[in-house]
Amino acid sequence: MKVTFPHMGNMAIVVKALLKELNIEFIPPPPITKRTLSLGVQHAPESACLPLKMNIGNFLEAAEKGADTVLMAGGIGPCRFGYYNQVQREILNDLGVNLNMIVLEPPDNHIGELLKRLRALTGSNSWWRLVKAIRFAFAKCEALDDLEKAASRIRCRELQRGDVDRVYAQACEAIDQTTTPKEIEQCRDEFLTKMRSLPLDHQKRPIRIGIVGEIYTLLEPSSNGFMEKNLGRLGAEVSRSIYLSEWVNEHLLKGLLPVKGHKLTRKRAQPYLSCMVGGHGQESIGATIEYAQQGYDGVIQVGPLTCMPEIVAQSIMPNVEKDFHIPVLTIYVDEQTGEAGLLTRLEAFVDMLERRKRNQVESGMQG
Repeated sequence: MKVTFPHMGNMAIVVKALLKELNIEFIPPPPITKRTLSLGVQHAPESACLPLKMNIGNFLEAAEKGADTVLMAGGIGPCRFGYYNQVQREILNDLGVNLNMIVLEPPDNHIGELLKRLRALTGSNSWWRLVKAIRFAFAKCEALDDLEKAASRIRCRELQRGDVDRVYAQACEAIDQTTTPKEIEQCRDEFLTKMRSLPLDHQKRPIRIGIVGEIYTLLEPSSNGFMEKNLGRLGAEVSRSIYLSEWVNEHLLKGLLPVKGHKLTRKRAQPYLSCMVGGHGQESIGATIEYAQQGYDGVIQVGPLTCMPEIVAQSIMPNVEKDFHIPVLTIYVDEQTGEAGLLTRLEAFVDMLERRKRNQVESGMQG
């Protein structure tokens, strides 16, 4: 058995850690490129959302390298993510690519359900070894999130363009090489210190932008035109509504670990969206309210074209904007999205927020 998996942000590092701890042979898919997307677009339905197309590309490229098994998460609710497994299986079978699909569906009641589903993968490994491997992989997940959050805060203040991205890339590589929980913690602390020690403009008071939306297009930079990096280079401090460790803990581990959850975020959305619409529709509304309450200057909502949960959330956003006085820019992405056009929209939004902030400061001084 040679296991592969789809890319989604730093998830490859986390899944590799899990499989290594279980002595399972794996073949990571190559980094996402134009060819990856082209393969997915060629073989997936035109109306399918972008993440499915990218997943198909990942699996085909991994199969070329010898992978015979796919490990991926499942989904529930109206979001089409729950259908990915079956659709991808049929597409691959039609192409003569026979990959065994191991799908980790969200547990209905408790973590034991996830462990049982993993037995198809773990073979003779003991339950204790499986739990230990999950804890080790999750420790890497949390460390990577801490580094990513720091990079998104600091990037707008760097005096030498590219410094933060260089240190962050080194940090991800170092975390990937760690073999014990203690090494993970030391590595995280070392690179957080390196980031903060870079030449920075500590006097700068940048605009702050929150990014909300669908999980894949939030976490996978190649799907959103490297939005966080570009916003940082445009002078904005950036925060995301969801990080990988939070999604894994809620989606797969039933909130078992002491990691920030989104129950309160969904509660804040109740006056505007009182029922689950799939994906992260409720979270997009609730997180926008939270960003407004925290004094952020603006919010960007991002999702794949035709994403129903985000379309529902978008229809409600004007009311949230009006009630909480926060500008919201909605961006949908697909295979036709060009980085240059996306960057132009981000530049215009950042410019608008900066002018708005200056006007508010001047009005306050005059008042």
